[in-house]
Amino acid sequence: MPNFQRFTIKAQEALQNAQEIAAGHNNGELKGVHLLASLLEEESTLVQPILNRLNVNLDEMQDRLEAEISGLPKVIGGGSVGQLFLSPEMMRALDMASKIAAAQKDEYTSCEHLLMALIEVPSVAQSILGDFGVRRESVLKILGELKGSSRVVDETPESKFQVLEKYAVNITDQARAGKLDPLIGREEEIRRLVQVLSRRTKNNPCLIGEPGVGKTAIVEGLAQRIVSGDVPE
Repeated sequence: MPNFQRFTIKAQEALQNAQEIAAGHNNGELKGVHLLASLLEEESTLVQPILNRLNVNLDEMQDRLEAEISGLPKVIGGGSVGQLFLSPEMMRALDMASKIAAAQKDEYTSCEHLLMALIEVPSVAQSILGDFGVRRESVLKILGELKGSSRVVDETPESKFQVLEKYAVNITDQARAGKLDPLIGREEEIRRLVQVLSRRTKNNPCLIGEPGVGKTAIVEGLAQRIVSGDVPE
């Protein structure tokens, strides 16, 4: 068994939440689907940004997990966290997560390591991730982009990773996921926006206007053009 004292606070919370999900469904065994469902609920880790960059529909994945969890065997009389058993797949996943952290020279096991372990260890959770196009190579690539050269060296690394991911909205990711409404008109404003962004210097446009005049819509329209490739390189 891995040393849980070497898990980050968020990873420990994800495991605790996974147990509560299992107990809430009267399941007697903790499985990968419980952990994956828990990881999707954690908003201040790298899991959601990783899946968003892969254009994963998180709501659809949650629905799929809920259906799988609801179909698992139930304990007569109701389950509780204290009565849960670790399934063999979960034991392997936790061990794998620690090995992945060590391979990446991280001193603590974090939520992204748990996600990668679920990709590696055969289980229903692995199958669901595969169905949504979540592959080891793509996750590693995105993880490198998000973390850069940073390493997990304490129990609370999330505050140091991708401040923009935490405090801002990536509208381009929303466009990739098809979450934006089509923009009608505003061609001149978007053209001017692209022109300013394409400058070598003084390339920071600022949209000014009263609330409700459509500043956000212009940015969303630009994001949709970026996704479709309809902008200069």
